[in-house]
Amino acid sequence: MTDTDEVEIPEVEEVSGTGIPIRGNDIDTDQIIPARFMKVVTFDGLGEFSFFDLRFDEDDNEKDHPMNEERFQDANIMVVNNNFGCGSSREHAPQALMRWGIDAFIGESFAEIFAGNCLALGMPTITADQETVEAIQDYIDKYPDTEIDIDIAEETVTYGDTTVEVTVNEGQRKALVDGIWDTTALMKANQQAIDETADELAYL
Repeated sequence: MTDTDEVEIPEVEEVSGTGIPIRGNDIDTDQIIPARFMKVVTFDGLGEFSFFDLRFDEDDNEKDHPMNEERFQDANIMVVNNNFGCGSSREHAPQALMRWGIDAFIGESFAEIFAGNCLALGMPTITADQETVEAIQDYIDKYPDTEIDIDIAEETVTYGDTTVEVTVNEGQRKALVDGIWDTTALMKANQQAIDETADELAYL
């Protein structure tokens, strides 16, 4: 057995659970996790600060926000709109949402770096057109306990009695379905091969 075979990176072919609608275009990473909460040594505990300034006022009183609503507290699929995760490239954004409980995203579009950071955590960023996304948001707003099933391999989302076609970036789909999304783990597993290659390079 090779070192690579011993790496246990889970294949992510499907994600199921309940949803939470986060409406609005161009929601940037500073809204997702304000910069003042990034002064941490590890990502542990970041979840409670997700969307903090949109969820709380200056006196830490709750504002009207889906993440403050009891009916969405166990949600693990976030349904967003256009250009979600834009702005700075901080990896704290998907890290915070993952620690809040999010496993996957459905949206109109995602900032490229945000989507890449999500993939590194095994979190799919599924896209669909505006009408489809807003229909899902409206449905889970009305029926928050509805089970949502994302089939990454088949590129479909099922909720209620409805199944819709969605898009998964081909590179992301392959990485998730084949279980090769954790590049750090793959590099560690191939450390011997990396060292051997490095030894053969004259300029190192």
